[in-house]
Amino acid sequence: MTNSDDKKPLTSSTIEEAPPPKETSKPTASMETQSNNSGGDSKRRKRNRKRKICICFTLLIILTIFIILLILSLTIFKPKRPVTTIDSVTVERFQASVNALAFRVVLNLTLHVDLSLKNPNRVGFSYDSSSALLNYRGQLIGEAPLPANHIAPQKTEMMNLTLTLMADRLLSESELLSDVMSGVIPLNTFVKVSGKVSILKLFKIKVQSSSSCDLTISVSNRNVTRQSCKYSTKL
Repeated sequence: MTNSDDKKPLTSSTIEEAPPPKETSKPTASMETQSNNSGGDSKRRKRNRKRKICICFTLLIILTIFIILLILSLTIFKPKRPVTTIDSVTVERFQASVNALAFRVVLNLTLHVDLSLKNPNRVGFSYDSSSALLNYRGQLIGEAPLPANHIAPQKTEMMNLTLTLMADRLLSESELLSDVMSGVIPLNTFVKVSGKVSILKLFKIKVQSSSSCDLTISVSNRNVTRQSCKYSTKL
């Protein structure tokens, strides 16, 4: 037999209604836009920060390299003046005769000049073409070409030059007759070399070296009896 209490009808009082589901809030378009903008700004700030760091680091490296090169150029690679030296001057040919009727001197003269150019720098020295000059009482009477060249670091280049008198340059010299009659002829040799010292292929410094020698040539002995030289160098 079944219990009558088990089959009691359900009434409204005995049935409890389930609470309605809570509505989930959906993000609005403005909120999504604001979120996207904030995320983009954050990434942009990070990129800018990294870019600034890279630029500063690069500038620091460049500045360090420049300082190192500057220190080297002022110490180890500090430019020094090249030295041009006339080691000797000898007479290769000398003929002098006096024409008393024409009151003039016929002079043939050739000088052999041993020249040395020393580069004391730790870098190479390149110089331009120039000429060795032979002068008589301030007047140019002969010259020999000096071609352009390059001298290795801390090396000395030896040169042999031949200076030949240009006879036509002395046609108007009235003092030459008295010099020949006195037995001595004063001459001067002058050499100037101009070039550049290149330091680490970045800095090029102009340098100049010159030498001037006063000579006295004996007419009777046909040789150089006196030689006095002056040297000058500048950066």
